[in-house]
Amino acid sequence: MLVEKLNKVEQMLFDAMALGLVLFYSYSAVLQPAATQYHRGIYVVITYVLVFLLYRSGGRIGRVWDYLLMLTSVLTLGYWVYNFEAINYRAGAETELDQWVAVVGVLVGIEVARRVVGNVFVIIGTIMILYGVYGAYAPELISHAGDTFPDLCTSIFYKSDGVFGIMANVLATYIILFVIFGAFLEKSGAQRFFIDFPLAAVGHKIGGPGKVSVIASGLFGSISGSAIANTVSTGAFTIPMMKKAGFRPHVAGGIEPAASIGGMFMPPIMGAGGFIMAEMTGLPYSQIMLVAIFPALMYFFSVFMMVHYEAKKHNIVGEKSAESASAILRREWFYVLPLVVITILMLMGYSPGYSAILGIVTCIAVSWFRKETRIDLRGFVQASRAGAESSLKIGATVGVIGIIIGVLTYSGLVLTFADIVIELADGRLWLTILLVALASLVLGMGVPVTAAYLITAVVAVPALTHLGVNEIAAHMIVYWLSQDSNITPPVCIAAFAGATIAKANMWLTALVAFKFAKFLYLAPFIFGYVPAFSLDGSAMDIAITFVLVFFGTWAYSWFLSGIWIKRFKKSEA
Repeated sequence: MLVEKLNKVEQMLFDAMALGLVLFYSYSAVLQPAATQYHRGIYVVITYVLVFLLYRSGGRIGRVWDYLLMLTSVLTLGYWVYNFEAINYRAGAETELDQWVAVVGVLVGIEVARRVVGNVFVIIGTIMILYGVYGAYAPELISHAGDTFPDLCTSIFYKSDGVFGIMANVLATYIILFVIFGAFLEKSGAQRFFIDFPLAAVGHKIGGPGKVSVIASGLFGSISGSAIANTVSTGAFTIPMMKKAGFRPHVAGGIEPAASIGGMFMPPIMGAGGFIMAEMTGLPYSQIMLVAIFPALMYFFSVFMMVHYEAKKHNIVGEKSAESASAILRREWFYVLPLVVITILMLMGYSPGYSAILGIVTCIAVSWFRKETRIDLRGFVQASRAGAESSLKIGATVGVIGIIIGVLTYSGLVLTFADIVIELADGRLWLTILLVALASLVLGMGVPVTAAYLITAVVAVPALTHLGVNEIAAHMIVYWLSQDSNITPPVCIAAFAGATIAKANMWLTALVAFKFAKFLYLAPFIFGYVPAFSLDGSAMDIAITFVLVFFGTWAYSWFLSGIWIKRFKKSEA
């Protein structure tokens, strides 16, 4: 962890702020589920300060600069929180101080993103600001009146679709609590169960270690919120196990990331995208979960069957575990309680934040079932620290996402983009989906996939709904496609992480991950053309669709595995 590299005083500061995050948002989730300006402001302030604390500049002078940036973050963001009502009251007639605070706040947000995500986000943010200022000189198709730099920053920093817009709102309301929940669940010892149980259940079958990877990634990925984190954490165990069983290194390295991205589709947490989807559609998160669960299961089923046929081609069989799956389940069944509690509460209509709090409480209770995993006061601080650090990757993007969405809205490019896509596709839905896939792939090369989903959804969902796709299906199309940059060359960071662990050729590993994750590209077309796949239809339509998709997924996996070619050649011989 990066926190361990800090000196003692800085570690104490980090721990204090992490504990503040946990306690403040836990208290708020129970008493005030909807995020206010205080929730959003405090979250962004703490995120910015922690980023400058962890992602430091070099040398003593650089460290002084870091602390100046921390102070600047507190002052600019605190100014927005403290003067929230007054600024809204004088909207359109902001004072000179308001404007300068906005300019500094926007620039600090770009620097935060640069430190955590990299220069690509800085380039995107800069291009969008230049487009916002000099829009009058852009090509006629995307031109707009433009504005001065201070006025544009004022719009981005203070308006509801800017820095403190939907991303900050969802982060402060839901995501921070679920990231913290994931840290507490891991601290409770559940991660070991998520590997031991599938190992005992299917580890000795055909392709057993590969199937263990799929099941473990589904269980852990549903709460990790990151395909890369899932690949690294479960892959450290499953990839060597697959290689030992007989899977070629690049295949072992490709199976894990292909399975890991499925966690982003799996309820109850679905990474962070499900909460953003609920916010954008206005639907309860429980409904998002119901729509998401069958497609997610089909994704894992497709990867599972691909692993099965790959192992069958090469006659790969795993070793029998020392313990049976039933014995492990009887001894460690309680590790699934936190996920069960969260799912039941959300389906009963409780808010996601409230459900997450009770999930965290359940994690603490579960941890006390074993002496070595008990979350005492020290463990509570460690889990809070891990959760706070994990949240920075996405929290650091708030400022630049605010710039992108603020400029897109200000310029009217949201509607223009929808018109461009519809015109390019000539009204053909399949071509529109392919264009959205290309856009999300390019965008995902430089930004986290959750950010890629939000940005793409703002401009692509109107184009899809215009062609007759229902709103939740349109969001699912964009959300699924936003994950493609994890396993699709040329960037595919999750696949490269798998290749590193497997010590395999990166490009061969990426191609295997791309092949095994093909349902990622099939599902968006089903969402687009089959309304019942997103639960839009009669019970009979939905049932028939599920049956057809199940058998279609099996046939699709069988065909892509290429095992039929081997059998055909044998029959010829």
